[in-house]
Amino acid sequence: MQRKVFQLIVDNTSGVLSRISGLFSRRGYNIESITAGVTADPRFTRITIVTSGDEDILDQIEKQVSKLVDVRNIKELVPEESVYRELIMLKVKADAEQRQSIIALADIFRAKIVDVAIDSLIIELTGNQAKIEAFISLLNGHQILELARTGIAGLSRGSEGVINFD
Repeated sequence: MQRKVFQLIVDNTSGVLSRISGLFSRRGYNIESITAGVTADPRFTRITIVTSGDEDILDQIEKQVSKLVDVRNIKELVPEESVYRELIMLKVKADAEQRQSIIALADIFRAKIVDVAIDSLIIELTGNQAKIEAFISLLNGHQILELARTGIAGLSRGSEGVINFD
């Protein structure tokens, strides 16, 4: 099993995300994560999809997605030539004794404490998946009450290959 990150530029129309995810479900393809947001040009949306499968399945996914009417461009974001980031928010149980050790760990990872309650902290962390997984594993001795992840957002490095739809 291989894993690929695809970046799609699609028309910013209602139902476009549903049509793309519907293609994946109809064909039995797996989506590990999907993020979407409007681009600098409000006519278009950038969608980042992380998926996995063997080489034939991944090639088929790319071909099938590129055939959708709303899709203007699809490209693979190769790890060595791209920057990936993910946002995670964690609510961690923390009494007065535990709070300082959790804050110290958050500082090491350049995470932000975005909420403090009597019995918990909410921590926000942005980074690549390895950084996020390392942070979660180091919180092993603490109780994670809730966790929310955005999925990967990514861009290719440099200005080569930037799509302009003028």
